[in-house]
Amino acid sequence: MKKTLLAATLATQLLTQLHAGGDIEPVEMNEPEMMEIEAAESKFYVVASGMYMFGDTVEHEGLLLDGDKDFGFGIDLGYRIGNGFAVEYDFTYGSNTVTEGSEEAEAIYYTSAIDLVYTYEMTETIGLFGKVGYEYEWETIDEYNIDGTDHDFVFGAGVEIAMNETYKFVAEYEHSLIESPHGDSIFAGVMINF
Repeated sequence: MKKTLLAATLATQLLTQLHAGGDIEPVEMNEPEMMEIEAAESKFYVVASGMYMFGDTVEHEGLLLDGDKDFGFGIDLGYRIGNGFAVEYDFTYGSNTVTEGSEEAEAIYYTSAIDLVYTYEMTETIGLFGKVGYEYEWETIDEYNIDGTDHDFVFGAGVEIAMNETYKFVAEYEHSLIESPHGDSIFAGVMINF
């Protein structure tokens, strides 16, 4: 009986102490806030690339000229204006062999364009872009006394792959509405953010 009385007294005292203590609040833990810091991409960039021209057959100043495939290079200077958009100034140089009948001649092309570019970031390292612009082309084919300019719209699409925060690999396909023996072009090069 003494054991039962002692157990009842202890249980009553324990319940009284728990009830008297009121609500037990959970312990608050202060955890430091994790801030995600992203390096902002530079607004200015330059792209240096090699160019491959597919060649085309066109009627030009009364001649039917057949342009061969050949190479050149291009430089793009860009400024990002936000929300995926950028403005670019492009310059390209290329030359190829053109034939008219059995006669061959060397053609030289300089083009200069202003483009509006939109890039869709698929992942942190891969972006797809499209561009539309207006270009001027200076064409010289001395053997046929062709030395003139032309201008029209140019369209492009491509991919950029980030290698690190400064460099990206860029590949692009470009189509111009200017009818010329150089035809459409593809570019592959490196973008440098600065």
